[in-house]
Amino acid sequence: MAHALIIAMARVNGYPKYKSYKNGRGLKQPVQDLLTASGVNLNKGGVFKELEQFQNYLSDHKIIVYDGLSPDGVLFGGNSLSNKKLYLLYEGGNYIVITNLKGAMAKRYICNACDTLYDNRHKCDKACSLCAATPPCIKDFSRYCAKCNGWFLSEKCFQNHLTDKVKGKVVCQWRQVCRNCSFTVTSDSKHEYFKRFCNYCN
Repeated sequence: MAHALIIAMARVNGYPKYKSYKNGRGLKQPVQDLLTASGVNLNKGGVFKELEQFQNYLSDHKIIVYDGLSPDGVLFGGNSLSNKKLYLLYEGGNYIVITNLKGAMAKRYICNACDTLYDNRHKCDKACSLCAATPPCIKDFSRYCAKCNGWFLSEKCFQNHLTDKVKGKVVCQWRQVCRNCSFTVTSDSKHEYFKRFCNYCN
């Protein structure tokens, strides 16, 4: 467990020693340092209690453990709001780092707010419906965007939609409000004025 966490952290943080760690070299000292700092004892193995201890110590990361290659098989999901996700696969009593979650689970997209994997559409209650930020924005003074023709709950919400991404595009590019019929249109959807189409067929 500790070995996998060290490797996963090296990957998401872009540490130069990632490749060495991945190949099993130079792990002894950083693993011992992590165990000492977190107060975790793995002499009897690691389960939920130890995962919670690691998560409490690694508050600037979020640990997510899957039971096999199933997108619904989440064994543990840390309570951190960090975007630095440490994806692990629990298999045969071992913890393995998942370097390509969408590829491993055979899904096209992943929601950064709730970590749900999906192929077409997904509605998340943990992210702002306007800018996609986590947690959802609080209404203050509304601000209009001339580029996407959308209104946002606050200045922060407005700034978020210029930087946060959905399906690889910033929100301002991905979702726009039609200037002719006022329907919300996404870059991957079909649109004709005043017509609605099935999200799965089109």
